[in-house]
Amino acid sequence: MSSLSSKPKEKFVHSVFESIAPNYDKMNDIISFGRHKAWRKFTMKKMNMSQGDTAIDLCCGTCDWTISMAQTSGGSITGLDFSENMLEVGRRKIAEQGLDSSIVLVQGNAMALPFEDNTFQYATIGFGLRNVPDLRQVLKEMQRVVKPGGMVVCLEVSKPTWQPFKGLYYFYFKHLLPLLGKLIAKRYEQYKWLPESLIQFPGREELAQIFRETGLTEVEAYPLTGGVAALHIGTKETQNV
Repeated sequence: MSSLSSKPKEKFVHSVFESIAPNYDKMNDIISFGRHKAWRKFTMKKMNMSQGDTAIDLCCGTCDWTISMAQTSGGSITGLDFSENMLEVGRRKIAEQGLDSSIVLVQGNAMALPFEDNTFQYATIGFGLRNVPDLRQVLKEMQRVVKPGGMVVCLEVSKPTWQPFKGLYYFYFKHLLPLLGKLIAKRYEQYKWLPESLIQFPGREELAQIFRETGLTEVEAYPLTGGVAALHIGTKETQNV
């Protein structure tokens, strides 16, 4: 029986991130072969933030994306995560960058955001959507808290579609990645769970359709590095006056 089916997902995911927080950044570099920085740079270019723009970064983890947005817009950026250990790592990085006055960190649940409707220009989620109990609910919450014309942005691992790359990728993700987790982070079960979470996650086109079904417009989906990751962007409809 897999770990996902033997525990409530939310509780299990929380325990995973609490335990891997100290090695999270190092493992991110290894898992993505260092590509996650380039993916985030591409995403920021597509977001095209203006000076003073506000954003909420869901499942912000150790706050790399939160920091990028604060540096780009100079506006107020909120990072939200349910793992206190991840936020603690994020706090240290924010202090090192001198961004304490620009970034507010909140421990909270992406399924029920503690914010008013139409609050932010952007709602982002990086490598977190596949971890939530109900991704549609999270997308609806993201859409609710952005202003009309605002963007909902998701950067996430995805499923390559072309062989032989697809076969190599799944072999790496299923067999080598947990071993690397054991070797570097002393966590085997937690990294064994990562490929399990991807198998159940929708592919790029499927996720784009879910964006549309939840009410987002002008949906764009970009494959990154042969489809191992994907960027999805949707816009909240401007209300007719």
